Amino acid sequence: MLAPFLLAVPGVLLTYLLYLIFIQPRYNPLRNLPGPPSKGLFRDQLGMVMNPSVSPRTHEHFVKTYGRNVMIRGVLPWDQRLFTLDPVTLAHVMKHSHIYEKPWQSRRLITGLIGCGMLAAEGAVHKRQRRVATPAFSVQNMRDLVPLMFAKGDELKEKWMEMIRDASSQHGGEEKKGTGIVEGLKLDVCHWVSRATFDVIGSAGFDYQFNAIQNETNELFSAYKEMFEVAISQQSGALRSLAVIYFPVLDTLIPNKATHTVRRCQEVIRRVAGNLIQEKKRKIAEAEAQGKTHQGKDLLTLLLKSNAAADLPPEQRISDADILHNINTFMFAGSDTSSLAITWMLYLLARYPDVQARLRTELLALLPPTSLSALTPDEVSRLYAGIAELKFLENVIREAMRLIPPVHSSARVATRDDVLPAATPVPTRMPDGSIQEVREVRVPKGAFIHVPVEGFNLDREVWGPDGWAFKPDRWDNLPEAVASQPGLYNNTLTFSAGPRSCIGMRFSIIEIKTFLFILITHFTFAESDEKVGKANV
Repeated sequence: MLAPFLLAVPGVLLTYLLYLIFIQPRYNPLRNLPGPPSKGLFRDQLGMVMNPSVSPRTHEHFVKTYGRNVMIRGVLPWDQRLFTLDPVTLAHVMKHSHIYEKPWQSRRLITGLIGCGMLAAEGAVHKRQRRVATPAFSVQNMRDLVPLMFAKGDELKEKWMEMIRDASSQHGGEEKKGTGIVEGLKLDVCHWVSRATFDVIGSAGFDYQFNAIQNETNELFSAYKEMFEVAISQQSGALRSLAVIYFPVLDTLIPNKATHTVRRCQEVIRRVAGNLIQEKKRKIAEAEAQGKTHQGKDLLTLLLKSNAAADLPPEQRISDADILHNINTFMFAGSDTSSLAITWMLYLLARYPDVQARLRTELLALLPPTSLSALTPDEVSRLYAGIAELKFLENVIREAMRLIPPVHSSARVATRDDVLPAATPVPTRMPDGSIQEVREVRVPKGAFIHVPVEGFNLDREVWGPDGWAFKPDRWDNLPEAVASQPGLYNNTLTFSAGPRSCIGMRFSIIEIKTFLFILITHFTFAESDEKVGKANV
């Protein structure tokens, strides 16, 4: 009885495969949209829209040739996707996160590394986690973290000055008169800023000192770093990484070096970070037993307090495992995206020295006569209040975040059939073969929607003919079309939009402004001879 069944399995699988390749796509409503021609059965078009070296030109070509809602081919022959640069269509997708979720492939990859925190969770789980975490990111709580961020920015500044002095003494250089500073040190800004942002999120996240600016020996820091490097390599699309997403048992049956690295790192994180969670809970409980309130200002303390709040129903609370997963999420998002943003801002300022000089003049007007390390927390808070109001600094950050968002693009998948509204006419093939312009897009359950964050931010029909240029002054006189663009941050998608928008946006902006203030007022940045390019991993 078993033999006939086993013989039938290959035939059934082949039949299903033929159905997916040749029949299912014919009934997908997305095939009625305009789009670039297919170049073969297994030739996808994702590289055109995801490779930062060509994607801006591709996006513009799509809009001019096919319109703002376009059908592109994914990895497999039946993978027909919607690529959209229509603001109304995008707003609908981002707003209705209960319909348009992150693809399970992305969620499995994230969960396998840092657990099911807010980056991976969907539906009721995500809603519950976000509700508990939101109070921790209030305006007042973020302001309380300003002195901590200043301390880490100042520590990075001192480290760089020490490196400059060491380089000078080794090469017989001379200091610039009266400053104690020497010109000409070449360093990897991204590497060093990343170490500093790890220190910030370690202290701000759970009151833990990585001391990464000084050295890279801390075991928890090393665990996070190694795991994030594995995440980057997996997102680059290696064949094994793709296979493991669909067949996770491969990691159990045939573990490779990356598998062993992730397991080892996760064990360190569970042990060290898990102990930190229990220690925080103990301190909070001890304070309550004494009729006091634990005064910790780190996100972990605030998260635990929010989770134990009397007005939060028990069924809405999250587990210790969820707490750990979200701390991992804060570590990943809080260190990586902020360090990339700051690095690109410094690079743009190096490329545009006149902008850098103008910004430095604005910042120096607020630089106190005493060293930053000598300021009290209240003095630091008042200093930052002035920095936060600086107009040109705000323009520089807005423009840099628009031009080079830390996240190039993302994807959503429809969990049910839906009809998307459109602001611009969509040339659509009708059943009789005619082409009609309609103001909607029919999307079937299971279809992917490509969200081109960079393409949206660089759209020259919206931002003007100079939309690809770095021009901070544009924010003083924006085109009218910008006002209708969706987005949490200044009508851009840099921090996403809708219910899944970035919960840590305030944290990130405070960190960026703090670091730029300290670094620009103490150093001049110039381009090196190293080649710098974008990578969408």
